[in-house]
Amino acid sequence: MVSTCRFYCYRNNRDAVNHTIDKANKITLVFFDMDGVLTDTISSWKHIHDYFGTSNERSVDEYLKGNLTDLEFIKKDVSLWKINGKFTYKDTIRDILYNIPLMKGAKKCISFLIERGIKTAIVSAGLDILAKKVAKELSIDYVFANGLKTDKNGMLTGDGILNVKLIYKDEAVRNISEELEIPLENCAAVGNSCFDIPMLETCGIGIAFNPSDDCIKKYSDFVVEGKDLNNIIPVFKSLI
Repeated sequence: MVSTCRFYCYRNNRDAVNHTIDKANKITLVFFDMDGVLTDTISSWKHIHDYFGTSNERSVDEYLKGNLTDLEFIKKDVSLWKINGKFTYKDTIRDILYNIPLMKGAKKCISFLIERGIKTAIVSAGLDILAKKVAKELSIDYVFANGLKTDKNGMLTGDGILNVKLIYKDEAVRNISEELEIPLENCAAVGNSCFDIPMLETCGIGIAFNPSDDCIKKYSDFVVEGKDLNNIIPVFKSLI
């Protein structure tokens, strides 16, 4: 873990999250980040870049500084995923992503919540191709992640489908909470990086799982170390 985030701090550019949420005595809905939490990978986007031998570090920096919109950020990523100068197919991206394993303890952790009637949701700025697969395997109720546009033959067009903004995951959380009529104070959020802080701040309980930087620890009610979601079950026991 690094003591200082290696990214430009996006929190300098965005509005602060409302801090008036009451702390939960009991949770009925848990939001999970995907990459680094439910799946054992730093980033589903990076996983694809590694396959193609490309990098998005420069565009990440530009995005965090406010010089790129989320859709522009996605387009810059997708523009690099080409074979012989042509965009690749969505099936190829699916095959690459499907090699990513679940985080250790994911099945037992989600099953623990399901057995107690707790709703679960994925809120990720990663790709819905992987998020839907993970949700199906784990029986997670709701999926909110970003997509890729294709032509009629299934080839990427270079455009994306924006559902979750990387630095505004709190917006997705609020929308889901309203739609399901579940008060935010009865929600918990689980994340692993500084990009999950707005999501954790928006819920009654924020849990940092195997944190990748010190930033998220400061904004969490619980910190769970280690790459094993079994370790988070005792926290949930205290909240149900």
